[in-house]
Amino acid sequence: MKKISIVVLALAALLLVACGPSVKVQRVSTDTTVDLSGKWNNTDSRLVAEEMIRDVVSRPWLSNFSKETGRPPVVAIGMMRNLSSEHIEMGTFVSDISRELLNSGAVRFVASKEEREELRDERAQQQYHASEETAKRMAQELGADFMLQGTVKTIIDRVDRTRAKYYQVDMKLVNVETSETVWIGNKEIMKIVESSRFK
Repeated sequence: MKKISIVVLALAALLLVACGPSVKVQRVSTDTTVDLSGKWNNTDSRLVAEEMIRDVVSRPWLSNFSKETGRPPVVAIGMMRNLSSEHIEMGTFVSDISRELLNSGAVRFVASKEEREELRDERAQQQYHASEETAKRMAQELGADFMLQGTVKTIIDRVDRTRAKYYQVDMKLVNVETSETVWIGNKEIMKIVESSRFK
């Protein structure tokens, strides 16, 4: 009887494993639009960053600054806040914005606040531990002329199994010295998400 119970349990376990969910993995290009859940994803992050930076470097503030100073502006990325109703990996979004801004060639770009702190710590350590010939000098940072700041917000409307998800990304460029806002950009994304009747 005990042997039969063990055999039945073993068969039941095999049956559960055999009937379990199968997994299929397909590799696709990273610029392929994939939207499985309707939530903010890498495509949204990339497209918003591309459009926003294309807009900011095409506006009059850039040529005005270059005419006044004879040089391209220096830009730092400031606070990018997620005010939406879902988790958004803002680090990825900031990386997309930074890449597009730097690769535009229209501005000079300085490291983020956290990165600057790390670099300052390294320079301070070099004053004591590196040779005089190779130690990097203090107080030689390139000061930012402008700071880019932004927010991501959502509005969700739902009826039965259908949801309308509206994302609004607002960004602004602020003069660090005068606190004057020289550019405001906005990008909107609307998604209709229909859930299956059965889970």
